[in-house]
Amino acid sequence: MTGIDDTLWNEGVSPSDYAYAADNYQGAILEQYKLCVEMADRVSSRRNLTNTFFLTFNTAVVAVVVTVSGVNWRGGSVWVLLAGLVILLTQCLAWFVMMRSYRQLNAAKYAVIGALERKLPAFAYSDAEWGALGEGRDWRRYVPLTYVEQGVPLIFSVAYIMGFVATAF
Repeated sequence: MTGIDDTLWNEGVSPSDYAYAADNYQGAILEQYKLCVEMADRVSSRRNLTNTFFLTFNTAVVAVVVTVSGVNWRGGSVWVLLAGLVILLTQCLAWFVMMRSYRQLNAAKYAVIGALERKLPAFAYSDAEWGALGEGRDWRRYVPLTYVEQGVPLIFSVAYIMGFVATAF
């Protein structure tokens, strides 16, 4: 990819910075950097598990509401449908808030990673990779997944409201 070298290497850090006593300091920074990258990856893994949980839970609640309200939707109890709607909308709200929280947490983690990279020879994440992706500003180059993930609970909420109106009235 062209332009990566321009944003990857830190001109403020050279091989001479790794001589003798500075080695321990740079080694400590590198270890903290590795830990921060690992923790950012773990947040992403937890975010994926959260999405799976909410998708499964939403599916289970819809299945229960369909079963309890009867095969004929129009003949089902409006109260059962309303209770299901409230449960589903509450789940969607919690899901949305959690996805937003994960996005904010990862943004902070990547800011720290970027700051640590200022002490390392390469700006692998902060300038090079993120710059190559257009910093998420151009949807044709890269759409940040967390924005898409936040939209899913909203889409589900709208679908649930439309489904309730269509079946209850």
